Amino acid sequence: MSATTAPKQAPPAPPPPPAAPAGVRKTALRKKLVPYWLLLPGILWLVIFFAAPLVYQASTSVQTGSLEEGFKVTWHFQTYWDALTEYYPQFLRSVMYAATATVLCLLLGYPLAYLIAFRAGRWRNLVMILVIAPFFTSFLIRTLAWKTILSDSGPVVGVLNSLHILDVTSQLGLTEGERVLATPLAVVCGLTYNFLPFMVLPLYSSLERIDGRLHEAAGDLYAKPFTTFRKVTFPLSMPGVVAGTLLTFIPATGDYINAELLGSTDQKMVGNVIQSQFLRVLDYPTAAALSFILMAAILAMVTVYIRKSGTEDLV
Repeated sequence: MSATTAPKQAPPAPPPPPAAPAGVRKTALRKKLVPYWLLLPGILWLVIFFAAPLVYQASTSVQTGSLEEGFKVTWHFQTYWDALTEYYPQFLRSVMYAATATVLCLLLGYPLAYLIAFRAGRWRNLVMILVIAPFFTSFLIRTLAWKTILSDSGPVVGVLNSLHILDVTSQLGLTEGERVLATPLAVVCGLTYNFLPFMVLPLYSSLERIDGRLHEAAGDLYAKPFTTFRKVTFPLSMPGVVAGTLLTFIPATGDYINAELLGSTDQKMVGNVIQSQFLRVLDYPTAAALSFILMAAILAMVTVYIRKSGTEDLV
């Protein structure tokens, strides 16, 4: 016998699986394509009404010329710097007004959302309808109503004068003399009122999802109501706080109706400048450049805010 043994042979490879019938392959392909077909209308909508106008505005911002001679793309990026240096006060004013209105909306909206979520009971739906009801009225009509409310001969100004509150606001630069209209206070009040529902709804949605047993557990551990709010309720409602502040701050920064109707030339925001450049001055490149600067500034601020807030649900 030989001392060496014969090497073992590898087992034969299994036969390949039979190919699926053509009909089965077509059916599987259709199932894979169904989500994309469902997304197609939304994608087309975004391309036609968002991406295409954005590209057109980008090309407009680097054009030169006049309305009589026509505008041509000359890649004139100096327009951005000229627009920023000339209208930076309106940019700063827009951010300041929007930030103030956002803080006021949070201070007013959080207690209201808390009331609806935990204390309204059977009146919850009614209170929610009252919060949403202003949306059934035109934004312009609501702002004009505030122009009547804050008129010089109205009761609001009379009460503020009798309480000498306008003396304090005048020293702070919020009002001028014994009037509220055409002052920063009027513009901020209009922004706060018009965008308050955008703050209340996300806050309510976030608070309503909090399990009530967590409050009971905090009470069982001898936590005081304020401690329970600080340690349990507010941290769990942070997604609503972040969403509400974004939904309020972003449109408030670009708003121009409140400053146009409730303010004066000293309270113009960047939205008023863009509207004027597009429709009155007819300086389309400057208007487009201002729009892109505003979008870039808001995007940068929102990104920093979301990262600093530490809200994982929105990052």
